[in-house]
Amino acid sequence: MAETEKSLVGDHLVDKIRRRRKLAETVSPLPEKTRVITVSNQKGGVGKTTTTVNLASALARRGARVLVIDLDPQGNASTALGVMHRPEVTSVYDVLLGDHDIDDALQPTTDNENLLCVPSTINLAGAEIELVSLVAREQRLRTALQEFLDAAEERFHYVFIDCPPSLGLLTVNAFVAADEVLIPIQCEYYALEGLSQLLGNIELIQKHLNPGLRVSTILLTMYDARTNLAHEVADEVRAHFPEQVLRAVIPRSVRISEAPSYGQTVHAYDGASIGALAYLEAAAEMAERGAALAAAETHTATTDGEA
Repeated sequence: MAETEKSLVGDHLVDKIRRRRKLAETVSPLPEKTRVITVSNQKGGVGKTTTTVNLASALARRGARVLVIDLDPQGNASTALGVMHRPEVTSVYDVLLGDHDIDDALQPTTDNENLLCVPSTINLAGAEIELVSLVAREQRLRTALQEFLDAAEERFHYVFIDCPPSLGLLTVNAFVAADEVLIPIQCEYYALEGLSQLLGNIELIQKHLNPGLRVSTILLTMYDARTNLAHEVADEVRAHFPEQVLRAVIPRSVRISEAPSYGQTVHAYDGASIGALAYLEAAAEMAERGAALAAAETHTATTDGEA
């Protein structure tokens, strides 16, 4: 191996050790109120489901109690969490149609004892049509989720909703049920393609169905620090959304790509990998930002009350 290559490998290892030590010294605050987060991007192939399960897994490993709701008919989030999602399994489909409560569909995951999942099944593919004739069709998930969270014996700190890459009734239900939207954006050409449409749709949801919904987090994925393009895309996204973009970025990683084929998150598949580290850093930053925002809102409310 050439001296230059040895130097690069050494620098990479030192950086990885430094980041792990910093993360080990960081305590992630748990939110006082359950954060319900929909992970969405109408552009496919941006790492939406990968981000959902790996952030959920990372937060669970950092002490949070986390629920993943798989609202994508493909059921990839269920697969990655080692959850059964055959057609006969009670799933989010049954919850949306009102045949079962979320508690009936809830399953433990193979990933972490703090991480639970409401699976998707292929039956969900027909739910768009079946929901059309139902009363309060856009609010089915929100109603079921609120009833579940209110009755839960042990509080959940986070709920992640993984929805399909399209704006149908399933995605609308996800937006209406959530307080926050997390948007993964890949660091590649056309990164912002379709984003304006997504933000427009979120504004419509805010106006007509869920005024409390906000885009809280944008996560840069598939980042390759060796290319100028990745740096340019990251700079452009940060310029447009300075408050929402996390400092942590998710690199292109073979381990992240391989993990779903083994029915695992990257943390279960290779917890020592750079991809696992990146998701842990992103999770820690999300927790810190959420706590800071909650503290600021409490301070503002107190100040307004005194005034």
